Amino acid sequence: MAGNRTLGQYLYDCLKAEGISEIFGVPGDYNFSLLDTLEEYDGIEFINGRNELNAGYAADAYARVKGISALITTFGVGEMSACNAVAGANSENVPLIHIVGSPKSTMQKEKALAHHTLMDGDFDVFRKIYEHITSYTAILTPENAAREIPAAIRIAKEKKKPVYLVVAIDLVTKPVISQSKLSENESKTNDDALQSAIEHIKRMLEPAKKAVLLVDVKTLRYHLQNSVQHLAERLNVPVASLMQGKSGFDESHPQYIGVYGGAFGCMDVTEIVEGADCVIAVGPVWSDTNTSKSTAKLNPLKMVEIQPDSLKVGAASYMNVKAEDILHALQEIGYRQDESVGKISFPYDTMVEDPAALLKAASYYPRIQQMLKENDIVVTETGTFSYGMSQVRLPKGATYIAQGGWQSIGYATPAAFGACIADKNRRVLLFTGDGSIQLTAQEISSMLANGCKPIVFILNNNGYTIEKYLNVKVDIEKQKYNDIPEWDYTKLAEAFGQEAFTAKVETNRELDDAIVKAQTMNAEKLCLIEMIVKDPMDGPEYLQKMRQYLEKQEKQQ
Repeated sequence: MAGNRTLGQYLYDCLKAEGISEIFGVPGDYNFSLLDTLEEYDGIEFINGRNELNAGYAADAYARVKGISALITTFGVGEMSACNAVAGANSENVPLIHIVGSPKSTMQKEKALAHHTLMDGDFDVFRKIYEHITSYTAILTPENAAREIPAAIRIAKEKKKPVYLVVAIDLVTKPVISQSKLSENESKTNDDALQSAIEHIKRMLEPAKKAVLLVDVKTLRYHLQNSVQHLAERLNVPVASLMQGKSGFDESHPQYIGVYGGAFGCMDVTEIVEGADCVIAVGPVWSDTNTSKSTAKLNPLKMVEIQPDSLKVGAASYMNVKAEDILHALQEIGYRQDESVGKISFPYDTMVEDPAALLKAASYYPRIQQMLKENDIVVTETGTFSYGMSQVRLPKGATYIAQGGWQSIGYATPAAFGACIADKNRRVLLFTGDGSIQLTAQEISSMLANGCKPIVFILNNNGYTIEKYLNVKVDIEKQKYNDIPEWDYTKLAEAFGQEAFTAKVETNRELDDAIVKAQTMNAEKLCLIEMIVKDPMDGPEYLQKMRQYLEKQEKQQ
């Protein structure tokens, strides 16, 4: 691939081979040669963001939909603006290729005091920062590009983490000096370890009358959904997801029971999961989010924990066992649960009908669940929405995007833009709050400029409600720092010089009408519905239980 190609062309050849057809970023004078090369390149489009942070968020969501993504920024100011998004991709196991254009190689050798630097002649300082938030960094040259670029892409794909490549502006157009690529030994399952693990799991399952499957974030990132579904059907066990793994299992499937949320989630789900004789967890991350502030009660001695390349069975660890192999082997283990899952009711299956009533969480979440369609991409912001939407049952084929671990406020709006670019044939719905959208509202402009037509719901509940819920040390009235300016969100499209369908709703009937119109018009234009909730402390049941728990903890201190 490297023969007779410039470094920039070869880089884009490698990205194109991975299915990347758009690259996000912001122009800067040190990445002009990268962008000029891309402008002439066939098959990849540059998607200009309003700032580097938002472009990084968009690239993150693009990778969640397509499997991998790329981001271009300029040296120093651009990459530092993007580093929060890249750190989020690291935290959330998202493979993202961050490409940075740097000053001329001669300037770097001379340690010149160039703009966009710390004025100390150190041109490696930002790469060193990125060493801590990516899985791989490399300074590209014509001599090493044929080795370093494929290596970085391979590591991003294997580890499901971001990687960092920096190249001087004057080297992008230089011919690549081809080198024989280093042979990579593909890691394989250790058959002895696999067989020992299977025998151990057999002994655990034989006396079990009630087993359950738990799916989490790495089920999604490592594309294990089909294998998990086949296993669930073979074992005839109920399946729950952890908060960060939502949509890792088909939520329309009769064996799906909901999100397991410890003491805060649906009690029926909690009883089934915690009452199981054996829990098979696929790709779990035992974060405070997933363990519901450590209220999850799971006995590790009754657990089979399957990670991408290792697993634990009770207290025993088995290394070098691939998740795909153990999931396949378990299908033939001979266990099948006698008791059927039975009919499960979900928190928002019942519609709150009073049309004239003011909007509340108990009434708008059932309406959201009812409007969702197969194959939708649902993008949810950190905050009250993230807890309420976790309990909404998704239709078949839906993709759920949220930052369950990193939880950077403002992520969802540019993420929805990235999702729109990643798959132009699927409907995208964005659920964000008034506080969150004020951080990254510029990407509504990017959506409009690129012909994106998501349905955007903005929950206007007078400030950072999630922070008011979490801070139990101080009376809500004293938390003035959680107040925000009042915007007219329905005027955003007009401010950005474009047209959109907009509605401002306060009652159930008004929301119903707005949803019907949005469902009709979103094929033609972006739709934005501002939901005004009068009670600033209205929230989903999950969040109310969490606050009660935090208040109890505070009193015990």
